[in-house]
This record gives sequence, C-alpha cells and structure tokens, in this order.
Amino acid sequence: MVNIHNDQTDLFFDCILSLKNREECYKFFEDICTPKEIDSISQRVKVAKMIKEGHVYVKITKETGASTATISRVRRSLDYGNDTYSMVFDRIK
Repeated sequence: MVNIHNDQTDLFFDCILSLKNREECYKFFEDICTPKEIDSISQRVKVAKMIKEGHVYVKITKETGASTATISRVRRSLDYGNDTYSMVFDRIK
C-alpha cells in the first residue's frame, strides 16, 4: 500500500485548506484534475451520502451511475474507515 503521508501530500492538502469558497474549489480542481477525476470523487461522496441515508444499491446505481464495486468500496470505507464521511456530512448540515 502506498503511504500518502508525505511532504507532497501535505502540500496538496494545504492548498485545499487554503481555498475559501466553492468557486475557488471549482477553479482549483478544474486546474489539477480531469473532469472524470472530479466526477469519480464526487460520485463516491454522493454514494456515501445515499448509503448513510439507507438507500439500496439499485437506487444508488440508478441515481449516481456508480458500479456495485464502487458502492461496495464506499460501504467498506463507511464500515471500517476513519468515519470522515460522517464528520463532513455533519459539518455541512
């Protein structure tokens, strides 16, 4: 497994933390990511939200276009990860 805890990633996260609003986020991520990369990341967040809301895989796939493999990976993160989906969802309520 790749260790993401390093100076390079620290710089990336510091850049993200410096963004002040949604428009700055759009501009920054459009500069550093492909549209597909942004779509993939945002899809996972939507999948996590729907899982937490109790939706079934069929509905999640239909609404997000996510594969069952992606939904399963997100489910594992929700079950065994760092609980950050819950943290951020609570913060944006």
